[in-house]
Parts: sequence; C-alpha cells; structure tokens
Amino acid sequence: MSNIPETGRTRRVTIRLVVLQILVLSLLATLGGRLWYLQIRNAKEYTAKATGNHIREVVEPAVRGEILDASGRILAGNETRLVVSVSRTSLLQQKDGGKGVLGRLADVLGMPAKDVQEKVRLCDAKTPQPCWNGSPYQPIPVTKEATTQQAMQIMERREDFPGVTAQPTAVRRYTGAEGANMAQVLGYLSPVTDDEVSKTADKSGLDRYLPADQIGRAGLESVYDRDLRGTAGITKLEVDNLGRVIGTAGTVAPQTGNNLVTSIDARVQKVVEDNLAQAMTDARNTFDKVTNRNYEADSGAAVVMDVHTGRIVAMASAPTYDPNLWVGGISGKDYQSLTSKDSNFPLLNRAIQGQSAPGSTFKVVSTTAAVQAGYSLDGSYPCPKSLTIGGREFKNFESENFGSISLEKALEVSCDTVFYGLAYDQWMKDGGIKPKNPGDWFFKTAHEFGLGAKTGIDLPAEVPGRVPDRQWKQSFYDNNKDAWCAQAQKGGNSFSDQIARENCVDGYQMRAGDAVNFAIGQGDTLVTPVQMARIYSALANGGTFYRPTIAKAVISPGGDLVRDIAPHEDAKFPGDQKLLSYIDQATAGVITSGTAAWKFAGAGWPQNKIELHAKTGTAEVEGKQTTSWLTTYSKDYAVVMTISQGGTGSGGSGDAVRRIYQALYGVDDKGNIDNSKALLPTPQGQLPKFNPDGTAIIKPASYDAGAAQGASSAQLAPLAPAVAAVAAGHAAPAQADAAPAAAFLDPAPPADSPASYTAAAAALEPNRPGRGRA
Repeated sequence: MSNIPETGRTRRVTIRLVVLQILVLSLLATLGGRLWYLQIRNAKEYTAKATGNHIREVVEPAVRGEILDASGRILAGNETRLVVSVSRTSLLQQKDGGKGVLGRLADVLGMPAKDVQEKVRLCDAKTPQPCWNGSPYQPIPVTKEATTQQAMQIMERREDFPGVTAQPTAVRRYTGAEGANMAQVLGYLSPVTDDEVSKTADKSGLDRYLPADQIGRAGLESVYDRDLRGTAGITKLEVDNLGRVIGTAGTVAPQTGNNLVTSIDARVQKVVEDNLAQAMTDARNTFDKVTNRNYEADSGAAVVMDVHTGRIVAMASAPTYDPNLWVGGISGKDYQSLTSKDSNFPLLNRAIQGQSAPGSTFKVVSTTAAVQAGYSLDGSYPCPKSLTIGGREFKNFESENFGSISLEKALEVSCDTVFYGLAYDQWMKDGGIKPKNPGDWFFKTAHEFGLGAKTGIDLPAEVPGRVPDRQWKQSFYDNNKDAWCAQAQKGGNSFSDQIARENCVDGYQMRAGDAVNFAIGQGDTLVTPVQMARIYSALANGGTFYRPTIAKAVISPGGDLVRDIAPHEDAKFPGDQKLLSYIDQATAGVITSGTAAWKFAGAGWPQNKIELHAKTGTAEVEGKQTTSWLTTYSKDYAVVMTISQGGTGSGGSGDAVRRIYQALYGVDDKGNIDNSKALLPTPQGQLPKFNPDGTAIIKPASYDAGAAQGASSAQLAPLAPAVAAVAAGHAAPAQADAAPAAAFLDPAPPADSPASYTAAAAALEPNRPGRGRA
C-alpha cells in the first residue's frame, strides 16, 4: 500500500512550504511595520527631511561687534573691503579641477598662481599654512584687498571665472587706536571648521555655527565671541531637482553683534608698550658683568591694574606682532614668522602665560608668612653677607652685610639672608628632613596670596604658575625619578648632573635648600605678571584680592547697556591691618632709600605728593641671564614689569615704570606735576557715552604720550611694530539677544599638582634653580 498522500506531497515538502509561508508572512509583517514607522509614526520628521532636500540656505554674515577702550575708542572694528572668493564646489566641476580658473584669477589679481592655489586648498594634519580651515562648501576668500577694477574684470567675464565672486564685505580691522598694539589682548579671528559646523547643525541662534562664520580664536575675541559675533542672516531658497531656484521659503535678517567696552585706556596702553620696548632696548645696550656680554632682553611684559577693582588699564607683551596679519587669512610666511623658534613666540601673552621666578618681589609674601608663623614685626634679624645651609653657601646680592635689621629694612634693601634665616628656622621647626605635622607657613601663605592657581582673568589660556610645596615635590619626583636616575648613572659633574644625583635618591623630600630658596622667590617657584599685579593691588587697597578683568560692559549696537561686568572679590589678605601698614611703609622705603631709590627719589619723583611703593626683584635662571622684576603701586594703580634676561629689578625696569607713572599723573622729569598733562590721574569708572547711532562720544586727548615714552618712534620700531590707525566702519544698529556671561575662568588644577613639563612651557620660561641671589 502506497504512503503517498492524495495531494501528491510528501511530509518533507509540506514542512518546507509551511516554513516558506512563515518567512513570507514575516517579511510582509516587517515591511508593513517599517512602512507604518516611516509613514505614520515618524511622518513629520521624514516630511521635513524631504522638504529640506529642495531647500538651500544662503548665509549673510552678521557684522561683528566692536571692541572699545574705556573711553569708547575703537580697538577692534570693521571696514568694508572688496573680497574675491572662490567656490571649491564649482572648481571641482571643471575638467581640470579648476586650475585654469585659478590661473586666470591669479593674473587678474596680480598674485602668483601658487599662492592662489594654496589659499583654496583644505587644511589637514599634513597641509601647512596657508590653507582653508573652514567649511569646503563655503566660498573661500582669496583676497580682501581687491581693487574696483579687478572686481569689474571678474564680474564682466563670468564665463571665465565660474564660482568666483567679488563683492563688498565687512572685514575685521585692528585699528591701533592711539598707536597701541594690544595684539595678544585682542586676539584674532578665523573661519569655523567643517567639524564645528556639523557639531552645531541641530542648534539655533548663537549656539549654531554657519559656514560663513568667523569666530574668535584668541584674546578677547575668543572669550566674548558670543557677544561680539551676532547672528547671521539666512535666506532659504526653494530649488527644483536640477538645483534651479524656484522661490523663497523664508528670510531671517542678520543681527549685528554687541560691542564690548573694556577697561583698557589706549593712551596708557601706548605708553606702557613703548616703555617696555625701550627698557628692552636699553637692556640690550647694557653690559652684564656676570656673563661678560650685553643683556639679551629677549621678552617681557607689563601690567597696569586699577587697585580698587582689579580691572586692567594696560597690558603689554613683547615680542609682539600686527594682529591684522590674520585678517583675510594669514600667509605661510607670516605664520612661520609667528610660530618659529626664532620668532620667540609673539603669539604668547607673557602677562598671563609668561612664567618665571619672582625673585625678591616675593618677599612681601615671605614677610606675611613669617609673621603668621610667629616671628615679630618688632624683632631684629641678622643680615650677614652669606649663610651656609646644607653644605652650600647662600649669598646676599653682591655679598652685602647689613648687620641686624628689622623686617622693614630687609624689604627695603632686599636682604636675602634675613629670609634665608627665617625660612631655615621654620623648616627646622617643621621637622627638617623628617617633618612631623609641618606648619609649612611659607607655602600656605603663598597659596593664600593666590599663587599656584589661575587668577581667572577674562583671557584664554592663562597659566597657574607654581608653588613647589610638599605635594608638588612628591608628584614631580614620581614623574621624573627614572629620568634623574638615568642621568645620574652617566656620571658627569655639571650642575644638572649634581641635581640629578640628589633627586634620584630623595627628590621627594623638602630639603633646607628648597625652603630657603622659596623664601626669596627662587628655586622651582613660578609666577606670572598678572598674579603679581593682583598681589600688589591687594597691598594697595587694604587687602582685597580682586579677580583681574578687562571687559567692563557689553553694549548694544545702538549704545544701550546689555550687561555690566562688575568687579569680583576673590579673597582677603591673610594678615591683619597692622601687617599691611608695615609692608606699606617698607615698600615706600624702597622708593626713597631702598633698592629702587636711584630710579625714583634719586630721579626727581615727587614722593611727598604722589606716594609710590615698590619691591625690586632680580631672579636667576640656570644658564641664562637674570630676569628683571619691578612690582609697584600707588593709591590707585599697580604697575608691574618684568624683562627676561633684562638685568636687575630697578636697573632693567626702573626707568620704564617711572615713566609710566609720569604719564598717568602728569609728572615731568623734574618732578613737577601738571594735571592737564595727566593721562589718567584717577581710574575711569564710568562707561563712555554714546550718540544715537551707537558711536561713542570721545573726549579729545590733551596729553602728548611721547613726552613720557623716553624714546622716539624710530628707536621703538624694532620692538613694537606700528599698527596704522584706520577708520572703522560702524555697524548698522540692530538689537541682538543678550548673551550669557562668558565663563572665562578655566578649571585650574589643584595648586599642589605637578607642573606639566611641555615644550610650550619651556618656551615660556625655563625652570629656575635657586642660586642664592634675588
């Protein structure tokens, strides 16, 4: 009997058919579910995307807001130029990749064809400047200095220049108001990158970057970019499947950026820049008896701070550069001149990024630490010509012996051995090499003065300096032990070899030499000029440490206040008012009879009418010449200057700092005071007034800054390149949304964290081993 069913199918065929039916039904169910997901559940999303496929956005850049000085002078503004741009998309559609178009364009513009080709290539890790680091879909500017004739040639021969446009555009201009440079403070702009555009594509307003945007990359341009940038206009065009425009889907007008009023006084800034430059020139003409050659004076910085608010009145850094080099895209030659080792890195703002040992200017911190540790202000302390500690001789500067003196006198004459003795005695009380619950008063007080941490100034990339306390010593040892031991095994008798042998064994220990060097601002101690300006401002104002700021207010294009940027109190002086008065009296003595007297009282400064206070510092650097430090204050201003490899504190910086005060208060070389010639006898607290069109009402200057500069323009040219002042185009009034306050205080590492020994740090200032000189 047959086992074949009547259907003619075997059991195996039946099973296969059932499986096949299940698969088909599953596929149909999946397809149905996917169609439901696309057409019903997410219908709105995909409808919007489909609509977006035939919408093209044309971006109209917003006019960037201006940066103004305290009186309303334009420091960074805008001017209209004829800009010739090239579309890479159009070039790539040409058979030759656009080489012919670029060649013809180069002929019209009078530029080498190679330069034009380099400007339109895209930047990557292997492509050097010049190149385009913005969106590849945005027209790339080839020149922002085209003539009307060149623009006419391009526009009249469109068939020869597909993808090339020539149109008037507002571009950034750093005006050099009153002759001030301010390159590192102002910063510069560059186009947004394609990555930056894509990351903000789903955002709106100021949070979204558009391909046409230029954003701040350094200085105030970076910190206050949201306030200054404005909102670009967008026109949405409807196109067909061939890309032809068939209508307009909507237009959003551009909103001009807000203006930023700063506390900088352009006239004072010019005086500070010129006198820093002149001091460096003078140092290069001064013979150094220690190294038997002239001082190199390779870099320097100066800060003028309003002691009542912490606001910066002037900030100079040398070497410097013309910030207009970045406008329109920087050339390869110019970029090399700003970043090569031979340039000495002018992009660095040495007022906030230049780290060095403070030398004897640190002794106001050590005096405070000694008093907190229990040493009497009324005591008498030995000042021999040298002390032997740990088998090494630590000398006074020029081996002077002042006998037993007070702490006040020790500050006046800058006696190192007094502070060596105090620090060594306290180190022994803390337990020496085997500490037991050490008080560490000198390190603790340095932290209370804000050292080893960023001040929070509203500029990017500030460095914290270094307080080489026990925690730092341990971390530094852990990171460098292997390198020290490897160097020690090689033998050698150089100073660095000796240090390596010691550190290999017990580099984590706080030795007596570390403690005494720290007390005079040497050893591994690092500070920045703005940190010292903040400290001496606190001494001047009664003990308040203000956060340094440059911006005072954000103002609308029409001249209305958008946001006030108020002074911020960070801390108080760790001692009492008696100690403050004591230090105040001692630092006044530095001007009249101490280490700075020959540059102030001896040079005719009217101390009985305008009292100044000072502390000099001559910091030593292994393998380099001494660094000049001069930290000063009056009742209104703190003026700090430092010059790397510039000599002694008063010798290298004394004349320059005195001339800055002469300009501020209208004092001539004979000590006569003429208030009509004073640039800023009291800090400017009020914001400038504005006309109805938003332009500032500026009072005419009544003082010739050249009288207090101590140098001619020809003399200063090598160090402070002149930036020609130009008329800046004022933005048309348009109200922009108020931006939130910029978070400029970078997260700082703990004060006891190890310093990062990077190439950049080495470029700022090498480490300074203590040598017993201040």
